[in-house]
Amino acid sequence: MLGFITALFTQPFLRSALFAALGASVAGGIIGSYVVVKRIVFISGSIAHSVLGGLGAALYIKRVYNVEWLEPVHGALVAAILSAWLIGTVRLYYRQREDTVIAALWAFGMSVGVILISLTPGYTNEISNYLFGNILWASKSDIAMLLGLDGVVLVMTALFHRRFLAICFDEKQAALQGQNVKLLYFLLLSLVAITVVLMIQVVGAILIVAILSLPAAIANTYTHRLSKMMGVAVILGIVISFLGLGFSYSLNWPPGATLGLTATTIYLINLLRKKG
Repeated sequence: MLGFITALFTQPFLRSALFAALGASVAGGIIGSYVVVKRIVFISGSIAHSVLGGLGAALYIKRVYNVEWLEPVHGALVAAILSAWLIGTVRLYYRQREDTVIAALWAFGMSVGVILISLTPGYTNEISNYLFGNILWASKSDIAMLLGLDGVVLVMTALFHRRFLAICFDEKQAALQGQNVKLLYFLLLSLVAITVVLMIQVVGAILIVAILSLPAAIANTYTHRLSKMMGVAVILGIVISFLGLGFSYSLNWPPGATLGLTATTIYLINLLRKKG
């Protein structure tokens, strides 16, 4: 770990990776708290896995049609938001089929992504980074976009926190108070979608659900006040990011998997300590 700290002062790519991971941790801690309290972890998982279709489509279009400005993260963002809106529509208007549609969307996104990737030569390693995460591979433009999306999440949360709080705990009461519950729910899911895209390059699509929910779940064992829960979750996310990247660098392990293992280990230790 000491070698990692020393390398931060000499290796610019490590500093960039750490800044991106810390930025994603802030958004993840805040939105993850909403996800845990609202109990939409399964929905978040569906959004996370459906983005593979967007990644595959963006890579295919860029390669086949020479659209140089198009990046995989652009396709991921579009796919994530569309998936969030579709899931929101199903939940609000077709409640009895919500779980089935979420599972179908999960499978559809993964299937389309795999097919398009198989038709796009030369991108096996790149898509692997999005599946399993490799923040060390992110370019400066990727990191700039990550930080920009992070800013969007923070601003929207600051503007709508009280309203989100109302729909997280009691939608019926919020509706009686004149809140537009449906619009707020769509907005919350959109922020979840943006956060998913934020974290794709940090831990990959496969591990997003764990990194999004575990810091908030740990925080929830210490406080039930949402604002405090967010603060604790953000701090935990930062600690997990630093330790995960440090262990990854020191042990030469994949960054995304190491972050996931670090988060899971801390969660299990906390769980055992609480039960003990």
